[in-house]
This record gives sequence, structure tokens and C-alpha cells, in this order.
Amino acid sequence: MADEDTGSDEVAARKPTAEKEAATGDTSASASTSGETAVDDPGSPTWALPRGTVVLLTIAGIVVAVLGIKSIGSIVGPVFVGLIMTVAVAPVPGWLRRKGWPKWAAFLATVLLVYGIILGLFGSVIYCVARLATILPQYSDKFNDLIDDVQKALSDHGIGEDKVNDMLSHIDAGKVFDVVGDVVSSTANAASALILVLTVLLFMAVDSINADERYDVLKKVRPDVAHAFQTFASGTRNYLVVSTVFGLIVAVLDTGALWLMGIPLPLLWGLLSFITNYIPNIGFVLGVIPPAILALLDGGWTLALWVIVVYSAINFVIQSVIQPKFVGDSVGLTTTVTFLSLIFWAWVIGPLGALLAIPLTLLCKSLLIDIDPSTRWADVLVSSGRPTTDEVEDARRHNDREERIREAEEQTLRAGDGGESTA
Repeated sequence: MADEDTGSDEVAARKPTAEKEAATGDTSASASTSGETAVDDPGSPTWALPRGTVVLLTIAGIVVAVLGIKSIGSIVGPVFVGLIMTVAVAPVPGWLRRKGWPKWAAFLATVLLVYGIILGLFGSVIYCVARLATILPQYSDKFNDLIDDVQKALSDHGIGEDKVNDMLSHIDAGKVFDVVGDVVSSTANAASALILVLTVLLFMAVDSINADERYDVLKKVRPDVAHAFQTFASGTRNYLVVSTVFGLIVAVLDTGALWLMGIPLPLLWGLLSFITNYIPNIGFVLGVIPPAILALLDGGWTLALWVIVVYSAINFVIQSVIQPKFVGDSVGLTTTVTFLSLIFWAWVIGPLGALLAIPLTLLCKSLLIDIDPSTRWADVLVSSGRPTTDEVEDARRHNDREERIREAEEQTLRAGDGGESTA
């Protein structure tokens, strides 16, 4: 009995042998052991799932998680908006405290700042939508005249009147302008989501008072996790700063151009340009359609064409040439990943997912790739720039360490098998 206790103590003492040998690169010590293995139970069988099975299980888990998020998208969207706003203004309390503000005053000023931004933006949207709802029915007769002109033009080009009537019979000006009512209804529904956003934002702001102290503890205990969260926060803030600055530039230029051309509600369309600037790749297309249609009803085809040309010139230069360079440098995502993330998150969460596509993708990247050194190799596939020297060296060191651990474990198991056969 004493011999058995002594043997179990020796096995327990040698549990970290493989890791120590891997860290030093020396695996000879395990080969010289008398027969004990570096596993918890020397008699237990070792097994592992095939790589294909692991891949299938991973895909199945991702599908289940995505469908779960989609089922509660009405909650996930507003909650993530609150998280993004909290991350965006996180440096403000520290800056105010360095200026001599007490902690409670810095916290209160930050909350009021965020609330002011959200309520101001939401109030502007409500006002503009209400104005649109009052003037759009005035164009009902012009819309019917436009349909008649299209019908006549098609008939002049040899398309039979019966076919034209059949195609256009499904177009009803009343139904088209009923969309305004749907927009107003959707805006009213957004008010409930706004209440949720403001509530979540308040709680997150309260929890963020001691965020620096918590981050310092996390950095000491789990530096990889702290680095991943810091990468997400900095990338999100950089993206918001770049998108906001260029969105304001585009909005001012578009508003001025529409005002000079006499398009009704130029401020509304400028605000729409600012909001759609947060939608990658297709935001410009979504922003130009409403003012172009209104220009068509108000001034005919020539004015609509001018709106499209001016919008295209302004937005192509800023959003397609200048802004992607800054966005790519700030978030580090490839153009393909950015576009696919737009489609994916719009499907999962809805229109709010299109606005939050890049921050959501950055969060997933931090949780699935940056947080674990063993998965950071995937960062090469989604990042826009070339990996830095430090990143390459870090990946090489991690791979070497993993290889040494595997070699140490194999030698330990072989030594254990030899000891069992001798016994």
C-alpha cells in the first residue's frame, strides 16, 4: 500500500513534465523515466476526434448559434448599439478626469453626451420623415402622369399596348405612397427599440466606471483575452471616427448640391447620406435612390439624371476612393470580408445589422481569432494588410511551442508504454 501511494505521488508530481520540457525544448528527461507517464491516469486510453468530425461539429455549432441570434435579433441589435456607443465614448471619462473633473461628473457628462447624440439623431429622423409624409402625396398626380409617359414611350417603340397595360396595371400610385405610412409605422416601432438602447446604455455606462481597473486585472491574468478586447475596442473606435468624419463631409456636399438644384427636403437626403455612409459598399446606392425619385417627380428625367451624376461624382470620389483606404487601415478587414459581413449581418439582424456590420465582424474576429494564439493564423485570411514582423514571430513561436509539447507528450506516452510492457 505504501508503494502504491509513493507511485501515485510521483505521477502527480510529474504531471507538468511535458509542458516544462516543451518550454525548454528538452524532451530527454521524459524518455529516462522509469515508467510513469505524464498523464493524469496512466491506464486511461488516449483518443481524439478525427479532424473532419471536428470541422463538422464546429460548423454545426456556428449554424445553431447564428440561428439563435437571428431569432432574438430584435434584442441583439439594440443591445449591440448600446455596446458600440459605450465603446465609442469610453475614452471621454478618462479625458475629463485628467482635466480635473470628479468621477461622478465625468460619468454624468459622458452619459448625457451619448443620450444627446442618440436623441438628436432620432429626433432629426422623425422630423424629416414627418415632413416627407406631408409632401409626398402631393406628387401622386405627377406619378400617374409619369406612368402615362412611360406607357406612351413604350408604345411608340413597338411594344403592344396590351402588354404595356398589363405591366403597368400592377403599379398603383396609392400603393406606392402607402409606403410612407409603412415608414412612419416602422419609425414608431423604432421608438421602442430606442428605449431599450437608452436603458442598456445607462447600465453599460455604470459598469464602465471601473473598466480600467478591471482591464488591468484581466491583462495580468489573461493577456491574450485583454489584447483581443483592446483590439476590438480600438478598431471599432477608429472605424466610427473615420465613417463619421467622411459621412459628415458627404452629407454636407450632398445637401448643398441638392439645395442648389432645388430638390425638396435637402436636409433629409443629407441626413440619409450620413446614415447610409455607415453601410459598407452599397450605402451610396441606398442613399441616392430616394432623392433621385423625388427629382424625377419634381423636375423630370433631366433633373433626376443630374442628381444621379452629382451624387455619383461626390460619393464615388469620397466613399469609393478615399474612405476605403482609411477604413481598411483602421479596421484591418479585406474588402471581400467587409461585403460578406454586410450581407450576413443584414440577414441575421435586419437593417440594423447592415449599419453595424463592421463592428459586429470585429467583435467576432476578436472572440474567435484574436483571443486564442492557436487560431491567430486565420487573421491572415481576413486582414487587409500584411502581417507585421511581431505577428509573424509570435505565430512562429506559438507553432514551435505546440510542436515541442506534442513531441514531449509522444515521448512521455512511449516511455509509459515501455514501462507497462516491462512490468
